[in-house]
Amino acid sequence: MKTYNILTNKQTSLPSGRADFLLAASVTKTCEIEGITQAGIPGMIPLTPTLDAEYISNEKVFSLGELAETPTGVPSPALITRATHNLAAFSSIEILDLGLQTQPQNCTLHHFDIKPSEAINSGANIDAKEIFSKGMAFGRSYELRGNYLILGESTPAGTTTATASALALGYDCANDFSSSFLNVPNDIKTKTINAALKHLDERMDNFEKLSIVSDNMLLFCAGFLVEASKRFQIVLAGGTQMAAALLIADALREDILMRIKHDNVMLATTQWVAQDKHSNIKHILEQLSYTPNAVYTTFSFANTEIPILKKYDEGEAKEGVGAGAALGYATSHEITTEQLLEQIEILIYSL
Repeated sequence: MKTYNILTNKQTSLPSGRADFLLAASVTKTCEIEGITQAGIPGMIPLTPTLDAEYISNEKVFSLGELAETPTGVPSPALITRATHNLAAFSSIEILDLGLQTQPQNCTLHHFDIKPSEAINSGANIDAKEIFSKGMAFGRSYELRGNYLILGESTPAGTTTATASALALGYDCANDFSSSFLNVPNDIKTKTINAALKHLDERMDNFEKLSIVSDNMLLFCAGFLVEASKRFQIVLAGGTQMAAALLIADALREDILMRIKHDNVMLATTQWVAQDKHSNIKHILEQLSYTPNAVYTTFSFANTEIPILKKYDEGEAKEGVGAGAALGYATSHEITTEQLLEQIEILIYSL
């Protein structure tokens, strides 16, 4: 495995040392729109972030008899993150409840009195300014245990709300966001996004727009980054959703008269996102007012003994639950592809 800069393709690495791992876990009821996402078990997709939180924390799930997987059987990228932790332990694993329908069990949880957001086609019905402010407050108060922080997410249908958020803020990236699908359901996503954007008018300020089209995870993480980046290094673990969190924070810099200390922030994703033919994370990042530090780490399931995992290489699942940063973290701790693959297979056999 090797880590490369997305914008320059030069080899690089994550910061040295051990990292705290935070998972921003959230439900947007956008995920209940039929066919819009496959990030979980059909009919139970709002349970996905709960199961992801339980699995990375405990190596088992409690709220269901099985780990979240796509309808074709591809298991959650939580496997990658947990396998990394088993080989080179994070200094801590903690969960941010940013609007969950089911509370995860046996996890270190942070509560913020945030409820799941509504589906954006009828209006998300959230107070964007309040959620952003809660993220800022947590960014000021969080006590770092390790050398730096990895911030991952689990928010099914989050690429849809991320696209809507970016478009509402005037960014030119309508076709740049990825999906958990191999064959992206563009008609469903486009209809949902267009329905959300019809609720906006030009008199609204940025926070009012985001209250209708965004989700709690994006807003909280954007606020968190503004304050926490003043204090320590953060690796934003994810693909186009986390790129959208950067766009939101950048767009709001004049509203709040503050901006991210971007030299303390790195975005880390997977090769599957960075080289995805159906999305363009590089173009999203180029919309920022600064040049971000964004990386991906090479990893493949080509040599796995478990055929279903090969679907990652074919373009399913791609990212989530901090998988991209976990791969970079493993690489920085000199873990090989073979060692990580073996650990992932052990975890699957023990499910």
